[in-house]
Amino acid sequence: MAYDQDLADRVQHALSEAGARFEMKRMMGGVCFMVNDKMCVGVVKSNLMARIGEEAAAKAMRDQPGCNPMDFTGRPLKGFVFVEIDALETPAQLSYWIRLSLDFNPLAKASAKRRKK
Repeated sequence: MAYDQDLADRVQHALSEAGARFEMKRMMGGVCFMVNDKMCVGVVKSNLMARIGEEAAAKAMRDQPGCNPMDFTGRPLKGFVFVEIDALETPAQLSYWIRLSLDFNPLAKASAKRRKK
């Protein structure tokens, strides 16, 4: 499954502009940007995936156009949202979501590390 490379490039630039140290990983049919070894933001198809926490996610889905629950399996993932490409047209719109994700990152729990065989 392909992802929007232009959006991924914009996310990478926005993270760099924000001074974030990050690592890119291919996952979930797209690309994820890890900050402090935790999922922070990503690109899946033509959507931005943002990890912003449960409170911010509930508020964003209510108040921000183009913001939807992140749902892969029929059950939304708590604290994560998808933002449609139409809601990310300007650098300021993208920066808003990057900032929310970076602000939540220190509070996010890291996934358990897999043991190598």
